[in-house]
Amino acid sequence: MDRERLLAGAKTMNVELSPIQVELFMNFRDQLLERNKAVNLTAIREPEEVITKHFLDSLCVFATGMVKPKARVLDVGTGGGFPGIPMKIADPSLRIDLLDSLKKRLTFLDEVIEENQWTGIQTLHGRAEDFAQNRQYREQYDLVVSRAVARLAILLEYCLPYVKIGGVFLAMKGPMLDEEIDEAKRALTVLGGRIEKMVEVEIPYTDFSHRILVIKKIKSTPKIYPRQAGKPRKEPII
Repeated sequence: MDRERLLAGAKTMNVELSPIQVELFMNFRDQLLERNKAVNLTAIREPEEVITKHFLDSLCVFATGMVKPKARVLDVGTGGGFPGIPMKIADPSLRIDLLDSLKKRLTFLDEVIEENQWTGIQTLHGRAEDFAQNRQYREQYDLVVSRAVARLAILLEYCLPYVKIGGVFLAMKGPMLDEEIDEAKRALTVLGGRIEKMVEVEIPYTDFSHRILVIKKIKSTPKIYPRQAGKPRKEPII
């Protein structure tokens, strides 16, 4: 039943999964729930909810049409690997970096990556504010994604510095998006972004939907951004 639910749900996101890919998802789910007993990776405990609230929720980024083959992708605040790991399983050609500040989570993800012998995917341990000042990562990504819980003005400062000019940031938001957009107008201008469109995606088998904001990078982010750790959240650009 879970396999059928994953297959059918993924199709609604324009993702066709092979039997091998479905098994990769099932294996990852089992690993996630087993490790979650010792390390806090997710608040979700039920296997079927991992399918809907993590896997299908992550795959909704494909419904935007912005995820291109072989793209270099950064997942900011990946946590238990979302949306980055489901994206990698769905399209193995993607080159994905998983960024998180909690080492225990990344240790688990490193084990998953090694066990599956995946290439083109790695973890980065640190804060978004710090890595964005490194030339190896700053404005180097075709696509940046984040499911992190923060208001849009804050997320923009965390994420836009990583996006190359012409690239895209996908902000996965909920029902309060209109209010957040109004609040974030100055941050968009200052950080070099422009809203291209908003895509609403219903997550199958749930009563939840994402409003995904597609933000294009149109000019370089000033070097002073992001500011030092903690500053974007305490004093957002509004």
